[in-house]
Amino acid sequence: MNTQQIQLKISLSDQLNDLIQSKAARLGIPVTQFVKHLIIKDVESEQYPIFKASERTIIKAKQAIKYRNKAVVVNNVEEYFKSL
Repeated sequence: MNTQQIQLKISLSDQLNDLIQSKAARLGIPVTQFVKHLIIKDVESEQYPIFKASERTIIKAKQAIKYRNKAVVVNNVEEYFKSL
């Protein structure tokens, strides 16, 4: 599984930075790994948000499924709209 990653930049006070570096050193791990661990432990019990579709969206989705056999493959959007 290939998970997309982002880079996060944070600013810390000197004191907080010293504490984090000290703790990571005592654990024998890089600071980045320690910070990732802290974040994971904080959010591990959180549920990924799931949003319910509106009634209008459900109706439109059902219509789209019903008529999917009439779908047109468009390779060039500009040409397609010119031909309408």
